[in-house]
Amino acid sequence: GKNKKQSINCPVGTLVYERHNMRSSLIIIFSILLHNLLHAQEIINFEDAMSIALENSPNIRQARLSLERNQELLNAQEAALNSRFSLNIEPFSFSKDRTFNAELSRFNTVERKSAGGTFIIAQPILLTDATLSLSNSFNWFDSRNKFSTPDPANPGEFVTNIQRTKSFNNRFTISLDQPLFTYNRTKLALENVKADLDYSYLNYVINELQLEQQVANFFYRTYQNKLALQVAREDLSNTKQSYKIIENKVNAGLAAKEELFQAELNLLTSRSSVQNGEVTLQNSLDDLKQLLGIDLDKNISVVAEINQHKIKISIERAIKLGLANRMELRQRNLDIRSSKAGLVQAGATNEFQGNLRLSYGFTGNDESVDKIFNNQDESQDISISFNVPIYDWGEQESREKAAQISVRTSEYNLEDEKINIIIGLRKSYRSIQNQVLQIDLARQNVKIARQTYDINLERYKNGDLTSMDLNLFQNQLSTKKNTLVEAQINYKLLLLDMKVQALWDFEKDRAVDVKAVRKKR
Repeated sequence: GKNKKQSINCPVGTLVYERHNMRSSLIIIFSILLHNLLHAQEIINFEDAMSIALENSPNIRQARLSLERNQELLNAQEAALNSRFSLNIEPFSFSKDRTFNAELSRFNTVERKSAGGTFIIAQPILLTDATLSLSNSFNWFDSRNKFSTPDPANPGEFVTNIQRTKSFNNRFTISLDQPLFTYNRTKLALENVKADLDYSYLNYVINELQLEQQVANFFYRTYQNKLALQVAREDLSNTKQSYKIIENKVNAGLAAKEELFQAELNLLTSRSSVQNGEVTLQNSLDDLKQLLGIDLDKNISVVAEINQHKIKISIERAIKLGLANRMELRQRNLDIRSSKAGLVQAGATNEFQGNLRLSYGFTGNDESVDKIFNNQDESQDISISFNVPIYDWGEQESREKAAQISVRTSEYNLEDEKINIIIGLRKSYRSIQNQVLQIDLARQNVKIARQTYDINLERYKNGDLTSMDLNLFQNQLSTKKNTLVEAQINYKLLLLDMKVQALWDFEKDRAVDVKAVRKKR
């Protein structure tokens, strides 16, 4: 220790000491900067929270995947309406068989080699559910027939004969297959796929709106807890001020010591309120992080604007907008359309139906491939067939009745959905009107509570009021501040609920752009 003091008193020692202090200061400053960098607080508003939730929400992901799946199914169904090209190739075929010819009473050994292919173009016709086909078959075969016949020159002897045929064959055909007396299956299948896509789209929009309500509730409640913590800290600051006042009075002999004990109790209570507020805020931040899919260790804070002007809303207009825009009504209409499609299919159970087939083509064959088109034979085919059910034991009738009940059920659901929408909008409108009054009342209460506290604080300074009495007025002010914040947040959430129910943004007086959902995909 003696050597250290001497080194500090000497000029060199002083320089070493100052450098050591400077190095230590730089290390401390760097550590603080690094800590702030690693634990930098990210400020998010409601729009940021909603964007994060849309990317991370499991329900939104599932709805988005369902939407994409049905879009691909529609693409496939529409692609199936285009011409289909197919090529069937048989590069080589060989067969050898010994058969008995009953007419000639002899055995034949047939050896056949062949090769060929068929090219087909099939075009579905959406308007009539028919299929127009063009096909061209090109084949080559080499047939060798070996059989025995009696030898005219030597009775009782047989002569082995061999017949061999080589030929190229080309057949071109155009045909039309038209179902009769039945529903258009191709058109109905396309409509069903389109309905599935519309339904998944509406489901995505509904999930997004529900997520917006959920995020708003968590976000604004977190912001409310943040403001409540600020009020608690203000309360603590006021309590510290009153404690200092009574402490000075007690020390000066102007107040009883019991007043200081009460002030200490008030101070401890205020600190406890701040601690409780911090815990509540951190818990709500964790819940918000979980909902948004944010890392729990990430340091975030929320900001919002809740002190907004009052929105004038007409309940008649809101109901009209809700009935015109609500996605649930469109879903119920899709249910009705799907039920009617099921009724058509049920009516086709064991139905009387027919099929018309028209075919026309050319066939040419020759041993030389370059001569097969010289001699061509026309081929024509006209056929009509019917499927006539005799008795189905009432299956068709029962299926039709079941389908009719499904249609009526879907229609009842539509009417019930309309009633629910009207009732929901009426309740939401009443709540908004009541909340406007609650905000006005809360503002007036805060104003009066603040004036009351200021007056009694002066009385407290003059010794006309005890610490316990002042604490009551202070708690009253804190309670009124929190009540105002809660009323403002409830008003904000009720406006959002009205927006979701009517699909109309009454704050900006414009429709909710649900079509933007398709662009987001």
